[in-house]
Amino acid sequence: MNVRRNFLLAATLAALAAAPGSGQTAAPKASIPDFSGVWAHPSLPGFEPLASGPTSLINRERRPDGVSNVLKLVGDYTNPILKPEAAAVVKRFGEMSLDHFGFHNPRNQCWPNGVPFILTSNGMQMFQQPDKIVMIYQTDHQVRHVRMNASHPAKVTPSWYGDSVGHYEGDTLVIDTVGIKIGRFAMVDMFGTPHSRALHVVERYRLIDYETAKEGLERDAKENFRIPGNINPNYRGKHLQLHFIVEDEGVFTMPWSATITYRPALARWLENVCAENRQEYYNNKDSDVPTADKPDF
Repeated sequence: MNVRRNFLLAATLAALAAAPGSGQTAAPKASIPDFSGVWAHPSLPGFEPLASGPTSLINRERRPDGVSNVLKLVGDYTNPILKPEAAAVVKRFGEMSLDHFGFHNPRNQCWPNGVPFILTSNGMQMFQQPDKIVMIYQTDHQVRHVRMNASHPAKVTPSWYGDSVGHYEGDTLVIDTVGIKIGRFAMVDMFGTPHSRALHVVERYRLIDYETAKEGLERDAKENFRIPGNINPNYRGKHLQLHFIVEDEGVFTMPWSATITYRPALARWLENVCAENRQEYYNNKDSDVPTADKPDF
């Protein structure tokens, strides 16, 4: 009898030890950050150059208040991240911008913006699902798709927004993008910086408090012209900050990085269809809207 009682006691103790919640605490699941909502970054030309290290181009043309003159986009072609051929392209676009009111880019020509150019959009919304993330941008309602916990295929077919795969690292969403297609107006930023097929972009998104966001907001205010109306300048809640790294051995001498610091948007998005407004007021021409060589059906 004692042998049987001892056996039952040992079996019960073993079962309790193996069962989470019965004497043993289960390991907590990693919490996935919630990036839902409409996020606004109404700043042009858009990127927030870092205070030090290899970073994005700034505008050589300034307004009287010291910020970028968005009517004259002259990228700093002396930035050491640029190879000589790329610097020459940026300088040529800058000269075109000074001669009149600008030059063709994927946005004013109603073409897919590509990555990282699309990051200059003044609004973004993210829809998170276990196997994918869909990102919608206010500029012409452009859409990106990110496959979660996946790998790039061995051979990537180039596309306008590339092949994007993502995963979470604690409270940070990491998106890795390659295979970005080169179109007629393809460029990295609003200064006309070109890119090659080797372009590789890594984005890291995380929610931060106001005190942490202040440094990025100050860099934004120093460099970019802010479009009024869609953010509360006194907002002190959570911000969404994107830190991204760009590398392209065909164009850049080294990888470089910048940030974009989003705040919640105040207003609802208005319909924004570029192809419905083709007339370029500054040179009396129509935008070169993408057209198909043959019908789809």
